[in-house]
Amino acid sequence: MCNDYRFRPPGDQPFEEFRQVRIELVFPSGKPNIEPRDDIRIGDSAPIITRSGDDVALTMTRWAWTSPQGRPVFNFRSDGRSFANSLRCAIPADGFYEFTDALPGRKRKTKWLFTMTGSPAFWIAGIVKDGAFAMLTTEPGPDIAPYHDRQIVLLEQGRALEWLDLTRPEAEILNALPAGSLSVERVFPPADEPGLFA
Repeated sequence: MCNDYRFRPPGDQPFEEFRQVRIELVFPSGKPNIEPRDDIRIGDSAPIITRSGDDVALTMTRWAWTSPQGRPVFNFRSDGRSFANSLRCAIPADGFYEFTDALPGRKRKTKWLFTMTGSPAFWIAGIVKDGAFAMLTTEPGPDIAPYHDRQIVLLEQGRALEWLDLTRPEAEILNALPAGSLSVERVFPPADEPGLFA
């Protein structure tokens, strides 16, 4: 499950989509300095977008609230649930990571970076609770299935408002993208690293 993602803001992307439909981006806690980050991990603060009246609000928010058992809730299963009465958020990203078993001769798990094919950035569907956010998950699509048995819900650029306003049925939004929507590369061990026993 996704416990690490990347956001290196490519100019005004993906926030430009709100300006294009004349929705103002407001900053309730002041305009944050969003620095490029290769790894955003559980417990970190990161930018999210929520609805704020007729506008959309960008806030720096902690990733993962604490469950009654004391564990961090960073992913939240969407299957069979409605989030119409939840505080929905869109999380900007330009990549996310999944981990598989270590390669032979390695101790650390293999780390894979997924990006959206042909797009500099995208959104992850989430919800906010107790002042923190969690990413929604669904059954894996064909691009993720070889790497994990679940995946986060991804929204292409231009589709954040569909989630924030529920202008499409949730069952159409909260599912995997079609095959070929995501590109993947191995980032650890680096793909160009010589073999251990060469």
